Amino acid sequence: MSIEAKISLRGVEKRFVSGRGEEQTALSRLDLDIRAGEFVCLVGPSGCGKTTLINLMAGFEKPTEGEVIIDGKVATAPDPDHIMIFQDYGLYPWRTVLGNVLFGLQARKVPAAEAREKALAALDLVGLSHAVNKHPHELSGGMRQRVSIARALAVEPSVLFMDEPFAALDAFTRLHLQDELLRIWREKKPTIVFVTHDLDEAIALGERVVLMAPRPGRIQRILEVQLAHPRDRTEHDFAVFRKQLFEEFHLVHREAAEAAEYSI
Repeated sequence: MSIEAKISLRGVEKRFVSGRGEEQTALSRLDLDIRAGEFVCLVGPSGCGKTTLINLMAGFEKPTEGEVIIDGKVATAPDPDHIMIFQDYGLYPWRTVLGNVLFGLQARKVPAAEAREKALAALDLVGLSHAVNKHPHELSGGMRQRVSIARALAVEPSVLFMDEPFAALDAFTRLHLQDELLRIWREKKPTIVFVTHDLDEAIALGERVVLMAPRPGRIQRILEVQLAHPRDRTEHDFAVFRKQLFEEFHLVHREAAEAAEYSI
């Protein structure tokens, strides 16, 4: 394991038994190091194991073979220092915005005054100080996702796992939240592992983009995006990285299609 690695995957495989009793490989043996404070995006076609991989890192699933190591310890279960943010927000409809953000702090038995201070600071960070007394049904999709992010940030995790958190949002809101997430990341510097189907989003956000391929799920290529943040999608250098990633992505699709045809 690299000395500076925050997260290390060593020989990780994940196999399932299908309903017909057949063993299927969701993830073939893979190795990956993620540095502390790094922003890494996972991309790839459906069925390549992106969600399985992030669930393994978050401790929601266990590898069949190999190890996931975080901060020098084998990850075998969810950790309150490693927070997952999902696409569906996961907010409690009966709680206010403030109540939702307070939930994790209360679960950790943080004293009430301190918890309120941390929750309000997190809501201020995502620009929702004006909405503390609203309920989720009164908010737009983008605002609900910001509440979800604020709830995660309030407990000051060292790792944020994000599984397509902006997929259901309109293009304008998605771009705005990408900018907000980058601002928060630059300020707080958590380690972020971000799953997306959007290749432009991956290039705009990630310091590295991990392209995965299916049948079985595996790492096809790791692209170092050597561009300073914030990134202008209209600039030539951005287009160069986009072209590289799209070419690799099309190659993955062709290989997957050929493998599927061969297996029939």
